[in-house]
Amino acid sequence: MRVISGKCKGKSLQAVPGMTTRPTTDKVKEAMFNMIGPYFSGGLGLDLFGGSGGLGIEALSRGLDRVIFVDHDAKAVQTIKKNVAACRLTDQAEIYRNDAERALKAIIKRGLTFRLIFLDPPYKNKQLEALIAIIDAHQLLQKDGFIVAEHGAEVELPKQIGRLTKVKDETYGITAVSIFAYVEEGSNS
Repeated sequence: MRVISGKCKGKSLQAVPGMTTRPTTDKVKEAMFNMIGPYFSGGLGLDLFGGSGGLGIEALSRGLDRVIFVDHDAKAVQTIKKNVAACRLTDQAEIYRNDAERALKAIIKRGLTFRLIFLDPPYKNKQLEALIAIIDAHQLLQKDGFIVAEHGAEVELPKQIGRLTKVKDETYGITAVSIFAYVEEGSNS
């Protein structure tokens, strides 16, 4: 695993020890960023199932100002801290050990909105729709932002969740990526 592009290009990232997390492959990561970027001029990101931190670190490398990383696994949180430090991004990262719904409640209280939200829960965990609905209901995504949901290829997320529309979806072997955004009425995207 490595950072693919941007200011940290080529930096190696450690994987979380053990078998509890499944890192996003470089191929899938590259495809994700090509769908939504590939580069950014600032903004705040949220990596809600941080794992090794690879997605959030890639977003920082490609121009986001800050990323909040959340994972409920202590080993994952330690790995994110190591990877963020190795890429010299510590000043641009907030790292928390928490579960996804609790983390969203804390974010709602802070009144934050995001340019980019990564949702990459364990594939057996079927909470993506509920999390996207919470993000929409509390307007956590900026109008020009994206939610990038990674899930098992057998999972078909609905075209519409609240006011969010699935604007792209691609499958890569056992992995699928669905991109959600706010679509203006009458736009042809």
